[in-house]
Amino acid sequence: MNPQPAPSVTDGHPITPAILLVMTSVTGIVDAVSYLALGHVFTANMTGNVVLLGFAAAGVKSLSAARSLAALFFFFAGAVFGGGVSMPQTPWPLLVETVLLLLASMAALLPDHNLSVYCVIAITAVAMGYRNAVVRKIGLPDLTTTVLTLTITGLGADSRWAGGENPRWRRRIAAILALVTGAFAGAELVSLSTALALMVAALITGSCAVTAFRLHQKEIQQQRSGLRPDSF
Repeated sequence: MNPQPAPSVTDGHPITPAILLVMTSVTGIVDAVSYLALGHVFTANMTGNVVLLGFAAAGVKSLSAARSLAALFFFFAGAVFGGGVSMPQTPWPLLVETVLLLLASMAALLPDHNLSVYCVIAITAVAMGYRNAVVRKIGLPDLTTTVLTLTITGLGADSRWAGGENPRWRRRIAAILALVTGAFAGAELVSLSTALALMVAALITGSCAVTAFRLHQKEIQQQRSGLRPDSF
């Protein structure tokens, strides 16, 4: 049996490119929180986190190997959790992430600062690992929602300057802008409150879950009526 192709913009897929772009901006907020408020650690971008772990091991001041290791461990745990999701295209994974981000926002209010930091690292890392595993199953090209290395590489390697045809260049640029926008918004929010930044991230994710749920219900109704799902 031939493998099914990855869903595209016109597949009527409940988890659409537009939703994944919004979730990319949520990543920017989460990494702004983790890097700026939790002691220079990443809980969404594990490539950066591994590098920071190396710096911390070398004794660079202001970096914590323990925090980086905690982020790596809980991200891995989240990825294991997400790997068990059987229907990644449904709204439920977005709802799970919403709940985790809400828990992280509450953890940011704990009176014990050190405990609060490690709780937020753990919960946001689980949320991002979970999401990465789910998005990996969805398999939309250039929309991993957390890392842009391959996206930027593809933008250059597939460009007309390199003899390519510029496939999905709009999607790639949109992903870059989404992450930058999220990081900017996250930095502004963190300057006000870590809990507020995480609450905004949770509200955005929850809005995506509601949108995906409505699309999912619409798709079910169209299938029952024998109509082809509309594209999004």
